[in-house]
Amino acid sequence: MSRIGKRPIEIPSSVNVAISPGRVQVNGPLGELSQVVPQRIKIEQGDGEIVVSRPTERGEDRALHGLTRSLVANMVEGVTKGFEKHLEIQGVGYRAALRGTDLELNVGYSHSVVMKPRPGITFEVPAPTQV
Repeated sequence: MSRIGKRPIEIPSSVNVAISPGRVQVNGPLGELSQVVPQRIKIEQGDGEIVVSRPTERGEDRALHGLTRSLVANMVEGVTKGFEKHLEIQGVGYRAALRGTDLELNVGYSHSVVMKPRPGITFEVPAPTQV
């Protein structure tokens, strides 16, 4: 059995999940997501968790089992925590700084690279650590 697929997905109390044949819809404090899922894969919701199971041991069903579980788990995480990306800059002379809401990167070019955030995106630069 799939090690990823057999793990249940914990549902926080602030999240609502609607399961219909071939579709899963997740509502939470940060928005709403929906995903088309294979109809052969069985998705059941019970007391605070979702369990994904497969009908057969065929290779395609085994692959879809883990994929479906990962997609649903990522949807639940997305509507509760949102998406976050960490960038680690290492090396002498490489720097990142905030200029208003813009991110200014000095990463080895002859000029600074300035990235403007899209709506809903925020940048955060921690203070540099001394070694």
